[in-house]
Amino acid sequence: MKIAQEIRAGNVIMQNGAPWVVLKTEYARGGRNAATVRMKLKSLLSNQGTEVVFKADDKMDQIVLDKKDCSYSYFADPMYVWMDGEYNQYEVEAENMGDALNYLEDGMTAEVVFYEGKAISVELPTSVEREITWTEPAVKGDTSGKVLKPAKIATGFEIGVPIFVAQGDKVEIDTRTGEYRRRV
Repeated sequence: MKIAQEIRAGNVIMQNGAPWVVLKTEYARGGRNAATVRMKLKSLLSNQGTEVVFKADDKMDQIVLDKKDCSYSYFADPMYVWMDGEYNQYEVEAENMGDALNYLEDGMTAEVVFYEGKAISVELPTSVEREITWTEPAVKGDTSGKVLKPAKIATGFEIGVPIFVAQGDKVEIDTRTGEYRRRV
């Protein structure tokens, strides 16, 4: 059993006797109200979507799913095809990819998550290394405190990087938060 505020995107929970994959979570704490977690869910059985609000301390069953290390192969609209070490191919729907789309590149390795033999989502490693394809030049004298500037990687995903990072540099990005970690 996990409490609602510990559930993250990509987790699978049992709700009303059916398995649901969590697509998005938003934690909110009101002034006098109890903290809440708004979850966008998709049924694994019927592919229908819904949005539910839970109290932050509500308990729910998290389903433990099978996982297999695979590498990204190609995109066949609307499926992303992954291949394991034995050359078996698994298709994951675009809407189930979640934040993985921000960091996706050919040959990338990740864990494909299975429910009853069907590939349902992808879990990324906690950090990835990507090259900065675009960023603004540093502004001289703008060094007070922790100053970040926008930068883009090959997928078009934008992150905040320190001013000393230049176009063409490789950086490590935390995939859980989408934040810059360090220059590689």
